[in-house]
Amino acid sequence: MPTPLGVRADAGGRGRWRPRIPRTVAWLVRISAVVAVIDVLRPESELRVFRPGLLDATLDGVAFALAATTAGVMLLLAGALQRRKRRAWVLLVAVTSVSVVAHLRTRDWPVVALNLVVLGMLLWARDDFTAASERTARLAALRVLLVTGGVALLGGILLTLRTAPEAAFPRRLTEVLYGLVGFVPDLKFRTSSLSDATTIALNAAGALTALLVLITLLAPARKPARLSLVDEGRLRDLLDRFGEQDSLGYFALRRDKTALFSASGKAAVVHRVVGSVTLAAGDPLGDPEAWPGAIAAWLAEAERYAWIPGVVGASESGALAYRRAGLDALELGDEAVLDLQRFCLDGRSMRSVRQAVNRVCRSGYQLDVHRQRELSDAEITELTRTAEELRGEEVERGFSMALGRLGDVADPDLVIARARDADGRLVAVLAFVPWGRDGLSLDLMRRAGDSQNGTMEYVVAGVVAWAREQGLRRMSLNFAAFRSVFERGSRVGAGPVLRVWRRVLLLASGWWQIESLYRANVKYAPEWAPRFVCFRRASDLPRVAVAALQAEALLVRPRLRWLAR
Repeated sequence: MPTPLGVRADAGGRGRWRPRIPRTVAWLVRISAVVAVIDVLRPESELRVFRPGLLDATLDGVAFALAATTAGVMLLLAGALQRRKRRAWVLLVAVTSVSVVAHLRTRDWPVVALNLVVLGMLLWARDDFTAASERTARLAALRVLLVTGGVALLGGILLTLRTAPEAAFPRRLTEVLYGLVGFVPDLKFRTSSLSDATTIALNAAGALTALLVLITLLAPARKPARLSLVDEGRLRDLLDRFGEQDSLGYFALRRDKTALFSASGKAAVVHRVVGSVTLAAGDPLGDPEAWPGAIAAWLAEAERYAWIPGVVGASESGALAYRRAGLDALELGDEAVLDLQRFCLDGRSMRSVRQAVNRVCRSGYQLDVHRQRELSDAEITELTRTAEELRGEEVERGFSMALGRLGDVADPDLVIARARDADGRLVAVLAFVPWGRDGLSLDLMRRAGDSQNGTMEYVVAGVVAWAREQGLRRMSLNFAAFRSVFERGSRVGAGPVLRVWRRVLLLASGWWQIESLYRANVKYAPEWAPRFVCFRRASDLPRVAVAALQAEALLVRPRLRWLAR
């Protein structure tokens, strides 16, 4: 019987403990580093270190600096070690060995013993630290060292010119270098306070340089978010055969994603690496019987590079498949799905939609609905230009539930709905991707801010009528995050926790369209299909959530405009 992913049964019987070993060793490293720092900071420690004689004082000073430095480095590397980084393991073996030598010099026997235990554990568990880091990180770390270290060195020289102006340049350069690696510069300062300030500044600059170099060296491995033409063709073949299973299936064709296929080629997980998270979108594509193979390939890649696996927008069946592979699932919200055969504007529940449609009709608006292949080049140009103008935001949002390539000749089956006002101006554009052979899934929804109130209801009702004539049966609209909270939290008798959670979401709606999307969907009386976020451990959920927000462009890293020019 095969062992679970990441667990190796061996003759020593350690297989069942293997997943815990990196975390255990990482925490042992942290404890060792903290003990070493506490030992270095003891007042009597420094007095005991230095002994008479210039050579002994120099050697003991080096040992003292190395002890403090290696303790800080061990703390920094422990996090990467917990993620099973091979590069962190190599560095920690070297750093721990140096720490043993440094503390032997200072005769700190408890610290020496603890470091020897850490070194022994590292060597014993060497086979557990196999995760690869970014291949170009070594060259990048060297560049960071040269640039940041050069700036720190130049800054230190300029600083000492003001605080200790009498030293010759060779002596000044040497002492600044000593200060950057943790020593007290032996220069003739104007005052003792200037000596302390200069030492702190140089030590901090050196520590910052070391920190940036380590962060660069241990950066997560990157993977190009680029869907090749070959993989796109294979995904389209899977959509032709199994596209009716998931309304988000067609969005797997976004070209800023990449695909991992099962060994049989009958299923694929489409994902993107965001930082240290490998983020899958929606359900696996293809034959459900082959889903486990595709999920296993995706998780194996995550294991190799120590990426955190996460899924956003999985359906109930997809979440169940991911749970069987070892992930946990949490309901994220609901997708609004219209049954086109049952949808009707009659009745009291549809009164607001019916009134909006009638109002727009009386205003002289006109609607046309076509497949994208039926539009002329001039119409495509007008469509894409208008959609871009109506976006109203700097970034194009979307990852799991948007295609993002309106007008592309590779997508002739997109359904385009265009609404024009009485003057013939294009004021609203809606685009739908195919959902198998009998459905549509909303991709893009844009309207002019000065268009008639109720324009969207008018367009949706027109698309429903058109789709029904084409023999289509279902249509997926927007996704409503945390729908159940808004629905149940406003009812009489809702509990205090639910009411507080609803208030928090209402506050968040000031930045993200959470409540407004729910209100925009509920008016159509849709069927609600739950969607889930999947993750391995609860501690991974914050990182998965941040990665999902970044992928959807709901959370954008700030950029200095003058650097982007």
